[in-house]
Order: sequence, then C-alpha cells, then structure tokens
Amino acid sequence: MINGVKIKEVKRHFDDRGFFAEVVKFGEETFKEIKQTSYTETYPGVIKAFHWHKRQYDIWSPVRGSMRIVLYDLREDSPTYQETQVIYAGEDNFLVVLIPPYVAHGYQVLGTEKVGLFYHTTEAYDPKNPDEERLPFNDSKIGFDWETKNR
Repeated sequence: MINGVKIKEVKRHFDDRGFFAEVVKFGEETFKEIKQTSYTETYPGVIKAFHWHKRQYDIWSPVRGSMRIVLYDLREDSPTYQETQVIYAGEDNFLVVLIPPYVAHGYQVLGTEKVGLFYHTTEAYDPKNPDEERLPFNDSKIGFDWETKNR
C-alpha cells in the first residue's frame, strides 16, 4: 500500500427499509477537514487519469457501479516512491479512499453501468489558482496497463 493512503470498508446496516452507512466520520483515519464535496458520474469504459495535488487530500467514495482506482506515488521522500496501488471499489465493494497530496490518482469504469463517485476535498476548488496537476492516462513514467486481463 502507498504510504499515507488509507482505505475504509464502509459497513452497511440493513433492515426492512434499506440500509444506513457512515461514510466520512471525524476521528477515523480516512477523515480530513472537508472544504468541498463534489459528485460525478462516468460512463462505462471511460478512463479518467491521472491528476494530483500539491496541498489537497482527496477522499473518494464510489457509490454506484464498479471502478478500478489507480494510485502512483510521486513523493521522492516517500518509502513508497514510484509505487503503484490498484483498488477495486464501487457499490458492491463500498470503500472510502483517502489520497494524500503528491499521489497521482485516476480511475477506470468497469462493467456496463455508470460509476457514481463522491469526492470530498480538503481544499475548495479555485479556478484562478487550481491545485491540480495532470499526467496522461498512459504516462510512460507510471506505465500502468489499463487492459482487462482475461485469466
């Protein structure tokens, strides 16, 4: 696992009405002070990758569909520098993923359903001074193979 990345398995409490789940909660290791929450839906087969932040933590919580999250450690002083981590998440594997600054991140929608992703951030988006850097999804430094492996 990449140093500083935290993953929480979200427990769902079911009854005859449906379920209840605590997603982001003060005191848990996946918690940071949130300054903005956004939601996106992404179509099947789409890859959204890569971007990273200098100050901002991202807290991702996919609630619909299925996705492959790919993380890459850009921090030269990190014990996991240049390591890649892959996380499978979505409605059938309800997770919260804390992504630190200088960890490049992106995802691919798996299956035939759209992905619905809530992402909470520790910084509010400033279009005049965005804390966001981009790398192409096929960046040779990262070298991630996005193809599905039929095993």
